[in-house]
Amino acid sequence: MPADDEALFQKGLPIRRAVLGAEYVDASMAKADDFMMPFQRATTALAWGWAWGDPTLDRKTRSLLNLAMLTALGRTPEIKLHVKGALNNGVSVKEIQATLLHATAYCGIPAGLDAFKAAHEVLLAEGAIKPKGAAPAAAPEPTPKKKKAKK
Repeated sequence: MPADDEALFQKGLPIRRAVLGAEYVDASMAKADDFMMPFQRATTALAWGWAWGDPTLDRKTRSLLNLAMLTALGRTPEIKLHVKGALNNGVSVKEIQATLLHATAYCGIPAGLDAFKAAHEVLLAEGAIKPKGAAPAAAPEPTPKKKKAKK
């Protein structure tokens, strides 16, 4: 890897870990063999060091862009990964929903449906939304007040 690529790799690795989760990234790097490691290094340098490392757009905006582009491309596994990343970047469920609706208008119903299903699965798994019919969290019972004894 050329020196400038190495610098981008070093810049991108902590960004990738922060967005996608250290556990996921470290596992991807650890299981990469001699064939796959150049891809891991390239994606970390290009996507994370060069693109995500540019300070012009904040991470929240980049997450929303990724969700829209991945919807257009029909990349369901990546949508799942980046929904979790979007939550890590402070994107709300409503913002994810609005982004996917916007992408649906431009990319079509089938692409939107796949994106919504993928996002829904992750949002449920992460506890960001509750399953339909789930009872809301019960309010704690009020502590009974002690009655004053009559004299």
